[in-house]
Amino acid sequence: MDVTDSDRVAAMVREIESSMGGADVLVTSAIRMPSDDLATMTAEAWDDDVRVALNGTYRCIRAVLPGMIEQGGGAIVNIASVNGLAFFGNEAYSAAKAGVMSLTRSIAVRYGREGIRANAVAPATVRTPVWDQRLKTDPDTFDKVATWYPAGRIGEPEDVAHAALFLASDEAAWITGVVLPVDGGLLAGNYRMTVDLIPESE
Repeated sequence: MDVTDSDRVAAMVREIESSMGGADVLVTSAIRMPSDDLATMTAEAWDDDVRVALNGTYRCIRAVLPGMIEQGGGAIVNIASVNGLAFFGNEAYSAAKAGVMSLTRSIAVRYGREGIRANAVAPATVRTPVWDQRLKTDPDTFDKVATWYPAGRIGEPEDVAHAALFLASDEAAWITGVVLPVDGGLLAGNYRMTVDLIPESE
């Protein structure tokens, strides 16, 4: 699905509404291979990152929102990134994902009385096809990256899916406007730095 195409997104939502009676849950996850770095990237590359990650998320939400309001509620879960909470490179992608978090909170507050909940999941490094090209040139990438994480491993798609499923479910009925890091402890502290400074802690 091309989330940058408003007409295609709207057509997808119309099809869901006609075949299933409405959208109770929306999970957005829009990404392109991020560009880096800010000093050398083109304006077009910046625009592309924002157009997909932030504007694409907006288009999906905008398409389902009227139906959710009409039916009395729904749950929106946006897949953001730890890049929106701290700097890990890829400035345009990071800014776009921070925008997704802000959009999530705005929807939670503005449409909460309509029965709509909005939350975000902020994953760290997850084993997805986005990494395929990097792995071809450096097959040990994930092993190296895992040393940053207190949990001792990178994430799997299921780790993110379980968090999104919980936030979309009735078990999370009183949770809205939240950004949930799913990050193996990355934001809690730099494990590699701790080991380097205090070797006996490993």
